[in-house]
Order: sequence, then structure tokens, then C-alpha cells
Amino acid sequence: MDGLGDALRGWRSGVRPEDVGLPRGGPRRTPGLRREELAQLAGVSADYIARLEQGRADAPSGQVLGALARALRLDADQRAHLYALAGRALPPPGSVPQHIAPSVQRLLDQLAGTPIGVFDASWTLLVWNRLWAALLGDPSDRNARERNSIWRHFVLGDGWVEHTPQQEEDFEASTVADLRSTVARYPDDANVRRLIAELCASSPAFERRWASNEVGRHTMASKLVRHPLAGDILLDCDVLTVSDGDLRLVAYTAQPGSESAERIRLLDVIGTQELI
Repeated sequence: MDGLGDALRGWRSGVRPEDVGLPRGGPRRTPGLRREELAQLAGVSADYIARLEQGRADAPSGQVLGALARALRLDADQRAHLYALAGRALPPPGSVPQHIAPSVQRLLDQLAGTPIGVFDASWTLLVWNRLWAALLGDPSDRNARERNSIWRHFVLGDGWVEHTPQQEEDFEASTVADLRSTVARYPDDANVRRLIAELCASSPAFERRWASNEVGRHTMASKLVRHPLAGDILLDCDVLTVSDGDLRLVAYTAQPGSESAERIRLLDVIGTQELI
């Protein structure tokens, strides 16, 4: 892995905290992200980042490399160089894409006043803005499976989101149909096949849905978030498909002038602070 540590340090020094939704804080001895900040964004430990940069760690997995590429805002060429330095092959063409194009990242940055998350075609959350974390809970300490919205719904529960019986019916039908469409486009993706097998083994409700063979797209819904700090927030959820990369950009909005809109503005101020 010659050169991997130098490359990671160089890329890390070129990313400003404010560019990735983090507070700049006090004075910094070096420019760019601290190791702890990169670790938080990539979902790994700061010690692991230190060992990678110092050449003391084994080659990172493809999943970790993808997370590092997203956290460091690498373009396609830089991402390919990262994989080459780590001695790993890029994900094969038949895999669900997980690369976030710079244009998608800019859109995320420029819509900071709207809770937005970007998902891959299997509904695994890849990146999110600060307001998304404030509204739904910070996903940075969750692994990839725990960040999959279908897994969370059928196995872990929806957290602060509450569905009416009809909303739950619609959500389950549309997301499972969407996942089946993804399987049709990426039949050779081992991670998607593993996700479906684990869902069928863990959730009888999912298994029944999956047996229906419905195919479709999940595009929009209404959600009630019972937030522990801001109270009840009624939102429209719109799903925009980014065809270049097969990503889903999910945005939550409230009716202008409503109490829910005011509570979103409150969350923009209080951020992800914990209840005291």
C-alpha cells in the first residue's frame, strides 16, 4: 500500500470542515479535516485512520474505501487511484453504484436548509446533510446495514418516524417493489442478494412482500416525525432519482408557514445536540 497514507493525508488536508457540514471550531494546527472528523464521516475509528496514514493497517475493504472516497469528496479519477493504492479492484460494473458525483454533493451543500439524504439503489444511505441528522438522528455511528432504510423499517424499526396503517402499507409495497427493480438491473450484485436473503430470514413481513413479485419505484410519501426535542413534525418526502449513478436523493419539506416548518428551522439551530 505504498503511498496510501500520503494520499489520505493530502486529500484530508484539502477538505474544509464546513464543506462537509462540520463546524470549523477553534484554531487548527493543520488545514483540512482532523483524523477524528474523517473517521466520523467514513464510519470508522480515528485510530484506524491513523494506522492507515502511518502504513500500519491492513488493506481496507472495498466498503471502507468507498466510504473514504465519499467523505473526502474524491472525483472518479481520485477514487480509482485510492483503490489502486490500497490494492483493491474498483467495484465491478454490475454492482450497485455508490459513488457520489461532485455535482450531487454540491446540491446537498447548497440545500442546507432542507433535510436531504442520498441513497444508493438498494436504499442504503450514503451521505446526508446536517439537517437530516438533526431531524432523524445522526447516522454516522451506524454501519451500512443499519443505514439501509428497508432493513431499518422491517428489522430495526423506524425510530422517530411514525406511519399510519395506510402509510405503512404504501411504504412497504413501494420500497420492496423498488428493491426488486434494483435486483433486475444489478442481478450480479452480491451485496444486494445478501441484503434480500437477510431480510427474508429476519422479517416475515418482508418475506411475504418479496414473494409478491411486485416491481416499481418508491417516489414520495408523507411522514410524521416525533422528534424528542422539536416535537411532532409533519413532512412531505420526495424522492428524486439521479440517473447518472442511479442514486436516490430524498428531501423532506414542510408546508410553508406551518408549525412543522418552524420546527425544522428550530432544528437547523439546535442541530444534533442530545436531550439533557
